[in-house]
Amino acid sequence: MKEDLSLLMASVPGALGAILVDWEGEAVDHVAGMDDYELKVLGAYSGAILMNLRATVDRFDDDDLEEMVVSTATMQMIVRFVTRDYFLVFTARKEEETLGRALFEVRRCALRLRDDIL
Repeated sequence: MKEDLSLLMASVPGALGAILVDWEGEAVDHVAGMDDYELKVLGAYSGAILMNLRATVDRFDDDDLEEMVVSTATMQMIVRFVTRDYFLVFTARKEEETLGRALFEVRRCALRLRDDIL
């Protein structure tokens, strides 16, 4: 799993951290270009938001929530379900034209992680 996360980090310019989190918000594995503790907190809080958002989507739609993107003036974060119980949080500095690349690489990494988990 760490190898998959490392590959994701190396594939996106400005990458700050990638973390695989379980449904309880616990870190399973991570690769950090930022403070480890901060990345784990980011993963846990992102999980709480994602689980609440998934419950909301489940009420109104038969489709499953796949991912969410959060952007600030300086940072972007992608949170994507890997399985129903695990999700990937990736964060990077906001640089010109990196969001598309980041989305592609996160989706690719999530597929590899799913294979590792299942």
